Amino acid sequence: MEHGLPAVSNIIEVDLASPLFAQAANYLSPIELEMLKEAYQYSREAHQGQFRKTGEPYVSHPVAVSQILTTWNLDSPALIAALLHDVVEDTQITKGEISQKYGQVVADLVDGVSKLDKISFESQKHEQAENFRKMLLAMAKDVRVMLIKLADRLHNMRTLTVMQPQKRMRIAKETLEIYAPIANRLGLNDVYRELQELSLSHLYPNRYKVLSKAVKRARGNRKELIRKTLESLQQCLKDHELETEVSGREKAIHSIYRKMTKKTLSFAEVFDIYGFRVVVKDIPSCYLALGVLHQRYKPVPGKFKDYIAIPKANGYQSLHSTLLSPVGTPIEVQIRTKKMDQIAESGVASHWLYKETDDASLTELQTRTHQWMQNLLQLQSEPGNAAEFLEHLKLDLFPDEVFVFTPKGKIISLPRGATTIDFAYAVHTDVGNFTLAAKVNHESAPLNTELRSGDRVEVITSDQPTANPNWLRFIVTSRARAQIRHSVKNQHHEESAVLGERLLKQAVNDLKMAPDAITLEHWDRLAKEYAGKNKNEILSEIGLGKQLAIVVVRHLLALDDDEVTQTNAQKTSLVIHGTEGMALQFAKCCHPIPGDPIIGYLRKGHGLIIHTHDCPISRRSHNDPHKWIDVEWDPDSSKSFLVKIRVLARNGRGILGKIATKISAADANIETGNFEHNDSTNYAEINLSLMVTNRIHLARVIRNLRSLEEVTRIIRLKS
Repeated sequence: MEHGLPAVSNIIEVDLASPLFAQAANYLSPIELEMLKEAYQYSREAHQGQFRKTGEPYVSHPVAVSQILTTWNLDSPALIAALLHDVVEDTQITKGEISQKYGQVVADLVDGVSKLDKISFESQKHEQAENFRKMLLAMAKDVRVMLIKLADRLHNMRTLTVMQPQKRMRIAKETLEIYAPIANRLGLNDVYRELQELSLSHLYPNRYKVLSKAVKRARGNRKELIRKTLESLQQCLKDHELETEVSGREKAIHSIYRKMTKKTLSFAEVFDIYGFRVVVKDIPSCYLALGVLHQRYKPVPGKFKDYIAIPKANGYQSLHSTLLSPVGTPIEVQIRTKKMDQIAESGVASHWLYKETDDASLTELQTRTHQWMQNLLQLQSEPGNAAEFLEHLKLDLFPDEVFVFTPKGKIISLPRGATTIDFAYAVHTDVGNFTLAAKVNHESAPLNTELRSGDRVEVITSDQPTANPNWLRFIVTSRARAQIRHSVKNQHHEESAVLGERLLKQAVNDLKMAPDAITLEHWDRLAKEYAGKNKNEILSEIGLGKQLAIVVVRHLLALDDDEVTQTNAQKTSLVIHGTEGMALQFAKCCHPIPGDPIIGYLRKGHGLIIHTHDCPISRRSHNDPHKWIDVEWDPDSSKSFLVKIRVLARNGRGILGKIATKISAADANIETGNFEHNDSTNYAEINLSLMVTNRIHLARVIRNLRSLEEVTRIIRLKS
């Protein structure tokens, strides 16, 4: 925005709005048209004295945005909101004033597309993410917010040349990564293609110019070929008495560029820069036309897609087939009905273009769009910052999809690369959180199995939550990622609260006080000191090492430091069962097992870490004496624990088999192992990770191994 340029006359500004009013008059009532004109005057006065970098009055921008919306026949509240979409951000007018003058609906639409300028952000990236979060959440409640924003971005991209190169690059990249995919996701193909073209022209101007010239040359060289192909297609369909409209189209430069880079092709190697569209009267005619064309022209194997039977997630329907033209070059043909053609170009905006309530295709499109927007709301409700939300959104905007079936035959759409875990969460959150195993096409399959179109997937669930943070390494959908993180966080929180309660009881016992010395009144009073946190949250912080149990007890019972110090000598040990979950971890530096003398350390944010008493690493890295906890093993623990040993043995035939047999005979399992052979000494070092229940069990394993004459030495590795 620039200020101080010469004022432009009202006549010019009225001329700016004339095309808008003329277009809107085609479908708005006279009363709605008058309201639109009044909103234009209101916007013009609000932006008086403000100019765009192009030198035009600033009001020309909201007028252009509103005019784009008229091509989708959007209603008067959306057009008015488009005229006012920058007044809250750039003028003194408030949302409340807009609500009072034009109603709450218009005010909410304007608020949805306004930037968050008044909040201090950590970085530009965070600001961008926060803006997207707000805009998308408003969109989830009313899709017109996104339609206005896309029209806003489209006009800004059309006039981007006046910006500084660095800013142009940033805006173009943002448009290509976020706005263009959203337009595609909403089925706005015209907007999607134009945003891609404009982004490419600003990101790679030289490449864009070269490709543009090449396409123009090719257009002239292949003009006769295109004409002959078009006539041939028309005649072929006419011979079979099919009522069709056949048209040729040139592939977008961005599409050609993407194909060249993806397949490492030169422009001369890209033959299908032209495609043909066949529009017929109904769905049966689509398949009839396909059969006719396949009979006349040889189809390219693997290049047929039926988006009518299985529509894209954005509601797009069409038959796609690549055929060999009369001169042998490949051409792409799209076959669809007139209604499909309209939806393909306007997507969710078709809701305003078509008013029939019995239109099944539009109903399904609106349902799909609504479901996607509800998923955005659900993602927003999960813990996480704005940048994480943006990461989830980008994952959901990948255009490539696979279609798989539930055991009952329902089709589930997933991004390419999705696994059985992604499928489970797509069915239902609880199915994902309780997934135990999976079957793909009636056969057992690992949970990280990548699904393919046509797969039949069955999920086997457990009685207990099974969500695992390791799943995050291979899942691809944002829904699964958000739900796994949420489930693991809740599980961690609950386990930490249980551990925190045990630590608190131990601290109370150390102070020689009755277990019921702490009452609800004490907790209510403490909540005020701890910023309103409830009992469970405070216990979880104790379990995570963020609070010391003895300090919390002191605050609860209002004890002074002298009283606490006098009782420190009478500490009791916390009993470790080994089944406490994520709130309790066994140190990887020393791998303690039952029977080892142990000690615990409360590490902030991680919970209680168990080390052996003689672990040298723990003494060096954990130097806060207040966080050391006396712990002891539960004598009845039957859990298996990891232990590492090194076996030195003479190398010979079958030595690994003999060692494995002896370990198995001691009822122990080998988790991992590696073999290092020294040729000069003919001895081998075998490092093994075993699962044992305690030191006695480990001793039995070692005794079995020592019975082998080849084994000369066994060492337990503790660091």
